[in-house]
Amino acid sequence: MKLQTHIPLTPSPAPIGYDSRILLLGSCFVSNMGRKLEYYKFRTVQNPFGILYHPPAIEKLLARALQEDLYTKEELFSYGEGWHCFDAHSEMSRGSAGELLGELNSGLKITAEAVRDSTHIILTLGTAWGYRLLSTAALVANCHKLPQREFRKELLSTEEIVNSLRKMLADIRAVNKKAQFIFTISPVRHLKDGFTGNQRSKARLINAVHDLIERLADDPGLIYFPAYEILMDELRDYRFYEADLLHPNLLAVDYVWEKFRQACISANAYPVMDTVADIQKGLQHRPFRPDSASYREFRRELQEKITYLKEDYPHIDFER
Repeated sequence: MKLQTHIPLTPSPAPIGYDSRILLLGSCFVSNMGRKLEYYKFRTVQNPFGILYHPPAIEKLLARALQEDLYTKEELFSYGEGWHCFDAHSEMSRGSAGELLGELNSGLKITAEAVRDSTHIILTLGTAWGYRLLSTAALVANCHKLPQREFRKELLSTEEIVNSLRKMLADIRAVNKKAQFIFTISPVRHLKDGFTGNQRSKARLINAVHDLIERLADDPGLIYFPAYEILMDELRDYRFYEADLLHPNLLAVDYVWEKFRQACISANAYPVMDTVADIQKGLQHRPFRPDSASYREFRRELQEKITYLKEDYPHIDFER
């Protein structure tokens, strides 16, 4: 008896390994995969401007970073008790304009370096809805809880999303011709847009990514990982969601991670991942008697594992 459908996975032609450098950009689901990659000590850079939900926001970050187009105080604004930028998530907001300016321009530098160095770039798209600031006609990355009357909500067309993605690829390919792109659609539902609005949004994102890959069929460095489809079709039950019934819970994240590992991570990395996981568990262990001889021996053996691992992978750091 078959009780579950399974989404076919296409193995990456250039899977992630411990020599890889990974840049992750986009919606909050990228944070879930990013935390897993960080746990296993892969080299990652994750959302230097915080979570970015729609394609034009990611496109703008990449363009400004690669053009070294630094922010000025005139592009910031004060609201509530802090300073904000419409191009960045509210987690970047700071108490002073100078502090925010430093964070933004540091984020641009980190992004530019990561784009040039990355072997893999993971782009997770969250929504096709955007908000246009009426005073400037600019599409913002984040509204920072300003009054809704200051914005016009709009749904990006499939062609607008394709054009945005093509611009991203062109900018990246100008400085990094070899990076592998992994596109995903975030399974997090945006029900503030309504049930139908959320479905329209996800459909346009999926259409746009597949249109792009088909149009650029001669570029082998573009693949799609079906995170959205896995949650919608393999995990068709609210027990895989948090209490808000919108975000995947830990069990769902672990499940999608296992699928991502199968499709996008080299089998050669699995033994190292197992060793890293053993070390991580050992570092998190809290003994009843820290002064005991058995615990001292445990710590010695753990440090020995770390030393041996770092001989082959000197970039792996367990101090952070």
